[in-house]
Amino acid sequence: MAILEVQGLKKSFDHLEVLKGIDFSLEKGEVMSLIGVSGSGKTTLLRCLNFLERPTAGKIVVDGDVIFDADDPLTQKESEIRRKRLHFGMVFQSFNLFPQYTALGNVCLAKELLARENPEFKGHKKQMLDRIREEGVEILTSVGLQDKLDYYPHQLSGGQQQRVAIARALMLEPSILCFDEPTSALDPELTGEVLKVINALAQRDATMVIVTHEMKFAHEVSDKVLFMDQGVIVEQGTPQQVFEHPTQQRTKQFLERYNE
Repeated sequence: MAILEVQGLKKSFDHLEVLKGIDFSLEKGEVMSLIGVSGSGKTTLLRCLNFLERPTAGKIVVDGDVIFDADDPLTQKESEIRRKRLHFGMVFQSFNLFPQYTALGNVCLAKELLARENPEFKGHKKQMLDRIREEGVEILTSVGLQDKLDYYPHQLSGGQQQRVAIARALMLEPSILCFDEPTSALDPELTGEVLKVINALAQRDATMVIVTHEMKFAHEVSDKVLFMDQGVIVEQGTPQQVFEHPTQQRTKQFLERYNE
C-alpha cells in the first residue's frame, strides 16, 4: 500500500486555478522530485499536503487514512489540522528559524510544546525535556552540526541554517519529508552540503517529496520524477524515463533549457 496517495487535488485562489487535478502515489522509502518552471504549482502542492493551504477539491490519503477529502467536512476540522501536519515534515526555502533560539532550541521547540500538552508532563518534566534534548543532539549530530548546538541562526552559514531546518523537520518523525527548493537561498558552494544531507536521508530510505531545480541531483537521488506545468502533471516516471526519454514536448523543452 502506498504511504501517500493524492487524488484529484485542486487549488484555486479566487478565480485562478493553480492546481488542476493532481494524482500520484508514493511508496514508503521512495524519493519523488517535482520539477517544472516557476509558477507551475509545485510549491502550492507541497503547501496543500502540509495544510498551509486548504485544497479546493480532491483527497489526501496517508498510510491508508483519508486525512483530507474536500467532500467530507469531518476531514477539514481546524482542530485536527495540527495533528495532520505531523505526517509531513516541511523544509522551506528560507530556513524559517527562530532567531532567539539556538540550533538545539529550534530543533527541540515543537516537540517540547507537544510534550507540555501530555498529561504526564507535570510529574515528569525534567525527564521528558532531557530526553527531547538528547534526541535533538542526536539529530543535529546526524546532519553534521554537533559542534553548533549552542549557536544562534545569525552565527551560522546558510547551509548550516538549512541543516538545522532539516533536523527540526526530522525531530517529529514525520511519515513524509517535504522540501521546497531547499537550496534556492544558498550560494553555490553551500548547496552541496545540504544536498549531501538529503542524499544521506535517501540512503536511509526516508520518504521524501522534493521541489527542486537541481536536475542532476533529482536524476541521481529520485525514484520518481514529476514534471509539472500550468497546474498539471505533464509527465511522470523514473528519472531515466523523464530525463533521458521524455515523451511530452513541454518536458523536452523544459529540460533543453537546463542542458544549454
